[in-house]
Amino acid sequence: MGWLWAIIVGFVLGLIAKAILPGKQHQPLWLTTLFGIAGAVLGNAVATWIGVGETKGIDWTRHLLQLVGAVVVVALGEMMYGAIKGKRQTT
Repeated sequence: MGWLWAIIVGFVLGLIAKAILPGKQHQPLWLTTLFGIAGAVLGNAVATWIGVGETKGIDWTRHLLQLVGAVVVVALGEMMYGAIKGKRQTT
């Protein structure tokens, strides 16, 4: 069940990250989901590192860090995808 939640959270975070980033992203939806999962993992690692990985109640700081991680990973992934596919970014 943990993998299913990781995919769902990665999908949602990837879509939110694409909405936050300016311009049009050309990466496919499955790659956005993978980038969202990677961003969530990155955010969890940072949250654990700074000591807010597990708190009482809703972990708002951890969720914010997951979203920031997803935005960073989606942005970097889009640049790499564009370079591999030969598409130029227009922002």
